Amino acid sequence: MTVVAFDFDGTLSDSEMTVLLGKRIDVADEMAEITERAMNDEIGYAESLRERAALLEGLSEADARGAFEEVELRPGAADLIGELNDAGVTTAILTGGFERGVATALEREGVTVDHIVSNRLPMAEGELTGDVEGPLIEGTKDDALEDLADDVGTPLEATVAVGDGANDLPMLQVAGLAIGFDPKPAVEPHCDVVVTSMAGARDVLLEETILESA
Repeated sequence: MTVVAFDFDGTLSDSEMTVLLGKRIDVADEMAEITERAMNDEIGYAESLRERAALLEGLSEADARGAFEEVELRPGAADLIGELNDAGVTTAILTGGFERGVATALEREGVTVDHIVSNRLPMAEGELTGDVEGPLIEGTKDDALEDLADDVGTPLEATVAVGDGANDLPMLQVAGLAIGFDPKPAVEPHCDVVVTSMAGARDVLLEETILESA
């Protein structure tokens, strides 16, 4: 049994959820700047996520829903996930992003994954509170991947991690195969292989016999 764990924002999707949310409240530029600093490992991920969530305080539930509906999978992502599922591979999304955006994007494409580990933006009285909750704020993706591997009875060396940013480094470093998806400069040296498309990722999985050609 093999586990393939994907990052979401910047990997399975070229959307950045906090930026889409920030556009609804005119803080998108500030969001993007914080995100870029975090992905380049200039500030801690937990700090960056809390800073971005705080900027969203007061955003209405309707506007948040509208932003999440804009989240889309990258071309070829749904097909790759479906092919992995059909092959009996355990699929997972480990993201510091938000479960509603992930779920919306997957539902639109009619595809599912076996496990989603993500964060949440709590609401009160129909508005975002400016807080953020979830296992991947202080928690890191290596722990999430290790827990998942234990749950499904897969050795960690048989896992695959696919990601692009600094918060993906922990899972890329412990996975048996680390695939960088157009990775940031600080991340690339820690990747076993680098791809720039879902087709490229599929080719790697074929080469590693995680997928089999028809």
